[in-house]
Formats: sequence, C-alpha cells, structure tokens
Amino acid sequence: MPVASPTPAGLSTKGLPSWLDPVDRAARTVAARGLDGLLRPPPAGGRPAAVLVLFGEGAGGPELLLMQRASTLRDHPGQCSFPGGSLDPEDGDPAGEGPVRAALREAWEETGLDPTGVQPFATLPNLFIPPSGFVVTPVLGWWREPSPVGPVDPGETARVFTAPVHRLTDPAHRVTVVHPSGYRGSAFLVSDALVWGFTAGVIDLILRHAGWERPWDRTREIPLDPSA
Repeated sequence: MPVASPTPAGLSTKGLPSWLDPVDRAARTVAARGLDGLLRPPPAGGRPAAVLVLFGEGAGGPELLLMQRASTLRDHPGQCSFPGGSLDPEDGDPAGEGPVRAALREAWEETGLDPTGVQPFATLPNLFIPPSGFVVTPVLGWWREPSPVGPVDPGETARVFTAPVHRLTDPAHRVTVVHPSGYRGSAFLVSDALVWGFTAGVIDLILRHAGWERPWDRTREIPLDPSA
C-alpha cells in the first residue's frame, strides 16, 4: 500500500528510446489534425480527469500498462482501463501540469507504481466521456525505471497487467464490439481480456498515427453484455 505522495514531473522527450519516436510523433499529429471521431469536450462543463498511457519495454518489446476493474463493482465491472481518475485541487491547473500530476498520482494510488521512474513526454487532446461527464487528458509516459505493480485495492481492481504492443497490433487480436445501445467500436483481445470503449479508442488512435496499425477485419464482431 502506498504511504507517500509521489513527486510529479513535467513533460520531457529527453532521452526517450528511439522506438517511442513514432508515438511522440503520433501525439503531435493528433494535436494538429484532431481526434478522428473520438468525442471532443463540450465548450463548457465536464469534470477534469487524466489517465496514464504508460509504455514500457518488456522481454517481447514495447508494452502498455493496463488495469482490469473488479467484477463485483456496480459500474463497468471487469472492464479494462488505463490508470487514472479525476483531478484533485492539489493537482493544479487542468490546463497546465494538473493532468500530468493527476495521472501519476492516480497510477501510484491504483497500482503502487513508483512515479519517479516514469517520464511523461506528451499529452493527447482532451477527450469527453458522456456517461461520467469526465473531460480526460491522456498523458503519455515512458516507464524509464520499471517498478513492481499490482492492485492496491482488490475491491476496486482485479489485476494490473501489461499488454504487449505486438499483440495489440496483431489482426488476430482485433475486433469490433457492438453494444445493444447502438455503440460500435474497436476492441482488443489481449492478456485474457477484452479492451474496449475509451481505452481501446485511445490505443487505436495511437497505433494508427504511430504507423503501427496492421490491416484487420473490421467485420469480425463481438456483442457486448447489455449491463456493460
């Protein structure tokens, strides 16, 4: 269980490994060209939030840190996500370093991640999640010095795991999910989990603009549980 608050850092690309260059370029491309159909925030309102899109390097190459919510939760049980949450007053300005501070703090609180080993290097434009009213800033980071991670509160988080990028780009692991509400979106089958919704949308956006996406069968569909 964490016992001390992390020290936040600003954005820096200094010393990034060369394999992250396409991701850094992707962030700049998205900032210039827009969000490719993902929801922009409303002109006013919404609750500021941030997530940490953390890239590490495992034995099989680049990987992303993800969490899976506990199956006993009322809202979104079993769904996968990036570490993150709403900004606290002490995080600071939502238009400044607030999202970076919040993303690192939430990752520390949820996974036990040591934030001193993380180098935030870019942000994506704010995205809107209508059901919660969150205006979310994805903060991209490099796991420069990996640290042990796991569920800090098992009542909230079932597991913390890494998803290899080579599996996320493998066409065999890509599907379209269909919800009874009419929602359709890209999804990933990885590490015995289905990653969909906002999290999958951000991953899809990065893979496309980084040039890592491979052609996949968009007609391959998986129906979602109406309660999801």
